[in-house]
Amino acid sequence: MGKITGFLEFDRKIEQYAPVKDRLKNYKEFTLPLKEKELKNQGARCMDCGIPFCHSGCPLGNLIPDFNDAVYLGKWEKAADILHATNNFPEFTGRLCPAPCEEACVLGINENPVTIENIEKNIVETAFEKGWIVATPPANRTGKKVAVIGSGPAGLATAQQLNRAGHLVTVFERDEKPGGLLRYGIPDFKMEKSVIDRRLKILEEEGIVFKCGIHVGVDIKADTLKNDFDAIVLSGGATIRRNLPIEGANLDGVVQAMDFLSQNNRRVDGVKDLGKEIKATDKDVIVIGGGDTGSDCIGTSFRHGAKSV
Repeated sequence: MGKITGFLEFDRKIEQYAPVKDRLKNYKEFTLPLKEKELKNQGARCMDCGIPFCHSGCPLGNLIPDFNDAVYLGKWEKAADILHATNNFPEFTGRLCPAPCEEACVLGINENPVTIENIEKNIVETAFEKGWIVATPPANRTGKKVAVIGSGPAGLATAQQLNRAGHLVTVFERDEKPGGLLRYGIPDFKMEKSVIDRRLKILEEEGIVFKCGIHVGVDIKADTLKNDFDAIVLSGGATIRRNLPIEGANLDGVVQAMDFLSQNNRRVDGVKDLGKEIKATDKDVIVIGGGDTGSDCIGTSFRHGAKSV
């Protein structure tokens, strides 16, 4: 699996970033891809573990040593097949996942772990570039109709799996475009929205129908869906904001991250009618919370031209 002595020969190497002064000028992704030989060397670092704990570290159960080995051998199409066997959208997870697989990597006990997430991203990007990822509509239809409510990653994966089983799938989304928090929560500098649109095109070609701007329970009654569909899947996500239980949390100038980020994503997408503008331009900004969402707010504030963050 990989190269027997690969972990001894090659150090961990990850993507570098574009200079700060350059990336603050736009909302484009700013990672600089490794060359193919460098990626093969990273795949070679994967050890022939007796028990590959990365399997259990990954919530999807990705066959990580298998696709690492394929990358090391230059068998990129095989690697893409292995990756897609367990992961519907590796182009999303390869950019956004916190990579618990790397935390579980056996090599990580006394060395730097294998760059699993970056290898995953490069596998799927190579597959798209080479034209290996194409629509594969089911050969037969069951005649059963399924409504999927919500078009975030869970809804999209559910829709694809049900469609592959031959069911007729319709996805209902209350926002103007599909994607959920992938589109309206994650900033473009982490994942450009063309990445979502590229996959949506394939899902539509496979026969999945998307109905956007429809808020189930408001624009259409649940009873109507129950009458029109054989099954309903609820994948509405978790967009309810969590307020801080402290004095002053509702004062002017205190903004919830999801309001701030979703509005900016729409702004980047060219939407003009945004309601009350929320921008950090020329302001002193305090971000409460240092997780991914806090990081997204920091990056967005700097791109607005905040005075301080």
